[in-house]
Amino acid sequence: MAKLKIPVTSSDHVAGPEQAAVTLVEYGDYQCPGCGEAYPIVKELQRNRGQSLCFVFRNFPLTEVHSHAEAAAETAEFAGAHGKFWGMHDALFENQDMLGAELYSALAESLGLPVGELGAAFRAGTYRPRVRNDLAGGVRSGVSGTPTFFINGVRHEASLDFDTLSAALDAAASGAGR
Repeated sequence: MAKLKIPVTSSDHVAGPEQAAVTLVEYGDYQCPGCGEAYPIVKELQRNRGQSLCFVFRNFPLTEVHSHAEAAAETAEFAGAHGKFWGMHDALFENQDMLGAELYSALAESLGLPVGELGAAFRAGTYRPRVRNDLAGGVRSGVSGTPTFFINGVRHEASLDFDTLSAALDAAASGAGR
């Protein structure tokens, strides 16, 4: 049973209360079709569970198979530095089939972010260390593909459909807390 090696901290992208009964950590890739399929399932779990679920997203770009994954992750991190991580996260998954520089600029503009600063951040590699730090933490936790989920620090090894994930969250909530 694989365990999450890097605990959730204030530097993570967290949706929901950090003291929630259940914490769901996803290592994901914005270009990964499986992550795209998991995205609406996670949104539904968040809606259904409200304040009893803490969701954390960490970058795990599979650059050898997804040419836009790292740039998309850097775009999300840029948005996060401006307080708009979740808006960009959602928009990237909702436009997964259009990933590229043109989309990143359009999404930044739609979120009221400084598009010129985004370009400068890409050129300087400003957010690449953050993305690669998430990736390294995932590797330490045994992540080799995406999406990979951890529920209360334990890797979820079963199916990623709504019912199976929901049952696993229920089991974690009824078991020991965090």
